[in-house]
Amino acid sequence: MPKIGKDCFLADNATVVGEVELGNQCSVWFQAVLRGDVNSIKVGNATNIQDGVVIHGTYRTASTTIFENVSIGHNAIVHGCVVEAGALIGMGAVVMDHAVVGAGALVAAGSVVLAGTKIKPGMLYAGIPAREIKPVDEKMRQVLERTPHNYIKYASWYE
Repeated sequence: MPKIGKDCFLADNATVVGEVELGNQCSVWFQAVLRGDVNSIKVGNATNIQDGVVIHGTYRTASTTIFENVSIGHNAIVHGCVVEAGALIGMGAVVMDHAVVGAGALVAAGSVVLAGTKIKPGMLYAGIPAREIKPVDEKMRQVLERTPHNYIKYASWYE
């Protein structure tokens, strides 16, 4: 059974099943699916999982761990990987098994992070397959820091 932290928002049609643990102040938006049936999913505090996101793992080989203050954009797929604190996975991006997205990194919208890829902290990766582009600049770093707090506010509108 899922373990849901304090002050979380789960949209009416979000699906959270199996071995899933959500930290405090997380939000799981409309039509998002967190399916912890074949392996565990652990999500840190103040993480937002936006509309249509799918989070899953691979049986016996790849659990999914998402740290605190992470933003996962609409329709992204996060599968059997690690996403470290403060990172942002862009809309429609795919992150595959055993990849590690470093703290404060940005995976651009529509990118595909191949299995086993190690994304350096604070770096922008983009493309198919995703490749290192440049360090996250100050303006984008502020967006990455602000977005989780914005989603806590947005979730409050549904209380």
